[in-house]
Amino acid sequence: MVQAGVIERALGAARLDAEAYESVERDEAATGTALAIVVLSAIASGIGNLRDAGILGLIGGVIFGVIGFILYAGIAYLIGGKLFATSETRVTLGQLLRTLGFAQAPGVLYVLGLLPGVGGLIRFVIGIWILVASIIAIRQACDFSTGRAILTAFVSWIAYFLFVVVPAAILGALFGALT
Repeated sequence: MVQAGVIERALGAARLDAEAYESVERDEAATGTALAIVVLSAIASGIGNLRDAGILGLIGGVIFGVIGFILYAGIAYLIGGKLFATSETRVTLGQLLRTLGFAQAPGVLYVLGLLPGVGGLIRFVIGIWILVASIIAIRQACDFSTGRAILTAFVSWIAYFLFVVVPAAILGALFGALT
């Protein structure tokens, strides 16, 4: 699967195929493709939320989705690659960017969030799917157990929330109050 095309790799990642993640992890040329998948997923999410968030929500969602993804991958690298590393762990930030980027592949289905009555359920299911894919991505990139990957994903999410989401919300509230 090392020479697999982008679509095949993305489908493999969406199917939660560990070998697809291993292939992407090893292929340094796939970093741009992983980022493109993140952007497509963010655009699909914005389209799926158009009714609720509008065009500005779509644009902001794409920008902050990509920035948030990069920050989360960096945090996961520090947590999984340094804090929770085992003697077998050999991971670079690039490997986590690639594997976690491809884990976003199911996100292209976020456009289905436009479907009336089931959009919320669809977004929830896709979010869980991406969470599971991200755990597999972390496990494969960091070369450790599923349990350690779950812990890494969870602790990384908490750190991301505390150090990125909360400060951004506070700044947003402060600047919103000033206008």
